[in-house]
Amino acid sequence: MDFSPNPDHELIIEAVDAVCAQFDDTYWSERDEKHEFPWAFYDAMAAGGWVGIAIPEQYGGGGQGITEGALVLNRVAASGAAMNGSTALHLTMFGLNPVVKFGNDRLKETFLPRAAAGDLHVAFGVTEPDAGTDTSRIITRATEDGMGGWIINGRKIWTSKALESEVCLLLARTDGEPGEFNGLTLFLVDLDPEYCDIAAIPKVGRNAVASCEVAYDDLPVEAWRLVGERGRGFHHILHGLNPERILLAGMACGIGEVALRRATAYANERKVFDRLIGANQAVAHPLAKAHMELNAAMTIMMRAAWAYDNGHDCGELANTAKYLAAEASFFAADQAMQTHGGLGYATEYHVERYWREARLQRLAPVSQEMTLNFIAQNIMGMPRSY
Repeated sequence: MDFSPNPDHELIIEAVDAVCAQFDDTYWSERDEKHEFPWAFYDAMAAGGWVGIAIPEQYGGGGQGITEGALVLNRVAASGAAMNGSTALHLTMFGLNPVVKFGNDRLKETFLPRAAAGDLHVAFGVTEPDAGTDTSRIITRATEDGMGGWIINGRKIWTSKALESEVCLLLARTDGEPGEFNGLTLFLVDLDPEYCDIAAIPKVGRNAVASCEVAYDDLPVEAWRLVGERGRGFHHILHGLNPERILLAGMACGIGEVALRRATAYANERKVFDRLIGANQAVAHPLAKAHMELNAAMTIMMRAAWAYDNGHDCGELANTAKYLAAEASFFAADQAMQTHGGLGYATEYHVERYWREARLQRLAPVSQEMTLNFIAQNIMGMPRSY
């Protein structure tokens, strides 16, 4: 792996930073407070070609890898947009990866060009109320309609961006019983309001991008909307999980970066007892530690992205990057709150928003505990603990 400066990456960072500079912290605070999707920001990023950066060139995308996608999301988060900005993009940017890898030509030709142009919003429907992390327990059912198509019934939760999305990459059971991974099939379905009831889930943060509960009631799905092979849907989405962890690690490092930047600036200007608070080791040392931890997490993230883009096994690296970035991000945001003292709890200084969104990194898309389980069992050869 080459650690020398990459001119192409430097250009990406410069260009994305320039777009994001048009949308300050006040913009993001207002979107979060009003629960409004950041349409102006999304449109500006789509116009620059950043939404389609990881979609193949033959479908109008940038043809870049997960490394470049992670860099884009990192800069978005680091601008102050945090997760509200980065998750507005990433489901379209890389959520269609199973379609790229396993979809039929009609699926690719119909949806990928629109996604690359930023014209198609995509949601991802996997998690269910009674299944949670245990995907084998999915009970949303797709049954054959007798004419070559399917009828889907069930309920999903934490379907981000469902209110804005036209389609959803949906995992449903076509065969077998709950508790089995075989028998789950992937579909790209329309979120048709005649058959889909969508409701936002009230939550503590990242409110510009809603997380939704979606009830599917006899949703008709044409045969060509099946992605890959029947019964192999879980195995297909596994190809998107490592990239997702890498992208989330990039976001997390960005949130930590902007929180640390605000904390450092405040520590260099705030005086208490006739001295700058940054002169106190109790303030300076935790911020220095946060800086080092963020750099370490970013390095592992880039290594994981390089491994994925070059066709190497990256499961350990991707999970490690997600874990370390989530911890580093929350530590940086928490120390930013502490550095600001009581004012850190005020919305005026924005660090409370970073803190709320950094906390989510330790829960989604997989908990820190399940990440440790993966490393212990699959990398270290320890007995399964769950």
